[in-house]
Amino acid sequence: MIPADLSRAVVHAVRRAVEGGELGGAGSVPERVVVERTRPGGVGEYATPVAFQVAKGAARAPRDVADVLARLLAEEPGIARVDVTGAGFLNFTLAARSEAALVREVLGAGVRYGYAAGGRAADPFCWAPSVGPRERAVREAAGRIAASQGQSYGQERAAMAVAPVARRDGDVIAAYGQDAARWAMVGVPARETPAFTPGLLVQDESNEFFRVRYAHSRARALSRNAEQLGFDAEPGEGGGTGGRELVRLIAEYPLVLEAAAHHRAPERLVRHLVAVADALLDHQHHVLPRGDEKPSAAHRAQLALAEAAGTVLAGGLALLGVDAPDFL
Repeated sequence: MIPADLSRAVVHAVRRAVEGGELGGAGSVPERVVVERTRPGGVGEYATPVAFQVAKGAARAPRDVADVLARLLAEEPGIARVDVTGAGFLNFTLAARSEAALVREVLGAGVRYGYAAGGRAADPFCWAPSVGPRERAVREAAGRIAASQGQSYGQERAAMAVAPVARRDGDVIAAYGQDAARWAMVGVPARETPAFTPGLLVQDESNEFFRVRYAHSRARALSRNAEQLGFDAEPGEGGGTGGRELVRLIAEYPLVLEAAAHHRAPERLVRHLVAVADALLDHQHHVLPRGDEKPSAAHRAQLALAEAAGTVLAGGLALLGVDAPDFL
């Protein structure tokens, strides 16, 4: 089970409890449940406050609702443990999933990895001439992410208040370029004013915008280098210690998209892409053979993991409206 599957499993458990009479009167079953990474010091790996939402219609205490759902979810394959904490928070620990299975899923789905069932690419957006570039960038990114999760994105104008940039939008784009300006515009919450500094144009790893696109280009370069050495990617369990963090971040990407869509918060995707890029840049040094070393199954697995990370970066940047060049 991956984190996105966990969200669907919670919805299914609510439906079973309502239809089975254990939560009678709960009303309609939510179409989606937001499950997020447990905060530091919390219990388990993931948590959801869904019991509070369901309790309102069921006329039950959230803790009682959570106990019912915990019992049902403990039966789900892929969930190792369910804990109820506080007034009714559900906390989950997932059973270990193989790296190979995750990487195969990513490479099979391509840039649509992380899309929910019914998710799609957003139709072209049409805004009034009065909408400035910052407002357009934020609303379009939120709309693309919402569409990827099968959600409506037609009410973004009403749903979000977008602060303008501190200087004229056109001046910002002229000074920093379309992609860098857009990255800065969507990188902070919509109500906050983005900051533009000379660091946004720096072409080294001190610049997060550069780092994310550079990491994507490195993934593509690793594939080219491997081809020259006579081997290609094959998903396996060769990620090693550093690769485990990359595996975790790749597995969480669908959950990040779901949360970003729910909260209309493209900046959540920005932060996750930075984390993926940093983990990939650490992992890249273990992908290719060194010296007279022959390519092994571990090298092929490490290459496949790097390609999966590059796929996540490409898909995420596309949702933000930012180019992901193969060469940088």
